[in-house]
Amino acid sequence: MTTDTLNHLRSQISTLSEPERAALARELIMSLDGPRDGSVEQAWNDEIIRRVSKVKSGKATLLSREEFRTKMRARLSQ
Repeated sequence: MTTDTLNHLRSQISTLSEPERAALARELIMSLDGPRDGSVEQAWNDEIIRRVSKVKSGKATLLSREEFRTKMRARLSQ
């Protein structure tokens, strides 16, 4: 694609409303991600169900927001 073509596209895009630009940006980003992998989506759904089940049964160790932040800061400073 030539520089002139890109400049023309940029000019046209700048005339779009914010929601239209957001929709276009979303579509462009999705086009870079490649095809959806149903097995990955299913694995995440299974993991979410497993974690919710642990919380509901009382088997999960929950942290307050401050405890979580402290642990994350400690990991990042290593």
